[in-house]
Amino acid sequence: MPNLTSTAADRRRFLAGAAALGAANVLATSTATAAEPDFQLKYILGSCMYGYTAVTEIMPQVQKIGARAIDIWPKVHGNQREQLAEMGEEQFSQLLKKHQITLGCITQYKLGPFGLRDEMRLAQRLGCTTMVTGGAGPRGLKGSELKSAVAGFIEKMKPHLAVAEETGVTIAIENHGSNLIESPDSLKWLAELRPSKHLAIALAPYHLPQNEQLLSNLIRALPESIAMFYAWQHGMGCHKKLPKEQELLQLPGRGKLDFAPLLAALRDIRYSGWTEIFMHPVPRGIPILESTVAVTAEINRSRSYVEEQLAKR
Repeated sequence: MPNLTSTAADRRRFLAGAAALGAANVLATSTATAAEPDFQLKYILGSCMYGYTAVTEIMPQVQKIGARAIDIWPKVHGNQREQLAEMGEEQFSQLLKKHQITLGCITQYKLGPFGLRDEMRLAQRLGCTTMVTGGAGPRGLKGSELKSAVAGFIEKMKPHLAVAEETGVTIAIENHGSNLIESPDSLKWLAELRPSKHLAIALAPYHLPQNEQLLSNLIRALPESIAMFYAWQHGMGCHKKLPKEQELLQLPGRGKLDFAPLLAALRDIRYSGWTEIFMHPVPRGIPILESTVAVTAEINRSRSYVEEQLAKR
């Protein structure tokens, strides 16, 4: 005859074990869900932040600022594009491999939007998928004149977009203050009228009103259209020589612009393009600070601020 007391005790132990196992599974599932990666920015390092420093010295800094790609600039802001030409594509590619990074962007204002064909073919050979330039045309237009001018610009871009599609390059037009594409409306028209995803936007808050609501609303109005986001504010400007502490006010976390609403908007649109912590020194072509170590530390200072703001809900 079975021992009823023993059987009941075994049953209680079984049920308790099952409950514990179930709780553990729930906890594990909850922990795994919480551990799933949230929205993250894809950082890229702008070579011009280091002025005319050798690209061999800049490349090791890329991973130090949480990036895996470099954006190379030509003169006058930097000269790393000229350094590439001097050393040759093979040596440049070997340097990228050595430092386990990629060439994410080539910035080319000098060539302009209609002079990028050869540069896009070079980008293709080097595995680069983004090129930033300006939007040629009259500035200060509004209303129907602006829409017509943006449409005309896009029509002129079509042969170049064919090359962009062939080479896998996205041409990102920055809202630079001296170009057709300078205002929120011009950016919206560019996004709405573009015939190809290979024409996109390089969004520079520096050149727009320093209004967090306006900027965050603009970002939400441009989903899937932004290929480069410059973490860059106006501060006290970048055209007159200022004491270094005032010049650095262009950087996130130093000037008055609250980046939290902008970053929340980027999260809302699940932004997947590049993010470049950025400023311009005066004069152009010098590093933003005297040493490479100091430049990298300053970029990381801004990146810490950006990440703190990004974590806000």
